[in-house]
Amino acid sequence: MEPLYSLRNIEKKRENNFTLRVERLDLFPGRLYTLYGPNGAGKSTLLDLLAFLSFPDEGELCFAGERVRHAGRWLREKRQQVTLVHQDPFLFDGTVSENLAFGLKVRGIVGRKQRERLFAALREVGLDGFEKRRARGLSGGESQRVALARALVLKPRALLLDEPTSSVDFDHIRGFEQLFPLLTEQGVTVIMASHDQGLVRRMKSETVFLADGRVMGGYAA
Repeated sequence: MEPLYSLRNIEKKRENNFTLRVERLDLFPGRLYTLYGPNGAGKSTLLDLLAFLSFPDEGELCFAGERVRHAGRWLREKRQQVTLVHQDPFLFDGTVSENLAFGLKVRGIVGRKQRERLFAALREVGLDGFEKRRARGLSGGESQRVALARALVLKPRALLLDEPTSSVDFDHIRGFEQLFPLLTEQGVTVIMASHDQGLVRRMKSETVFLADGRVMGGYAA
């Protein structure tokens, strides 16, 4: 099977003299991965590379067998196949429905099909009935679940999550733990950054260990 992501001899420099180094990493379609390591290990930097929000200073990053390009139509199309949910997500002013509908409108999905996908995504994250709620009035955990629903509604090939359970109560954490394996069964590659050892253990995911900006091992393709 061809990897969805393939990284070779990657270096990415950030502020404070931090450099992420990845000698070799392959991430395959339809699998659940956890990027595990302490704060400052490089998890968020790696997620930004995988979301095509930043690019390597050195090395080669490939997506679906093609080397990632920095601009143009190719990059726009690939960005539509990958969605990153940040630890502190930004929601637009307006209703929950308007937040979820934005990306669908950009892709030309409107009317009944849009409503069906919107309701299904909210149901998946346990937010039935939140369609008309104002996004700016939600709790931290509710905002994080809306952000996840906004990602799911786009049906991405890769779903990237930066500490997705940091503001979510335990009951909904368990819901996420049940949801992510269902997504991989549908062919979605789920890549989640976390420093929660208990979550990593319960998820039974393939784990990529990071420390001091390096992939240290523990991953078997």
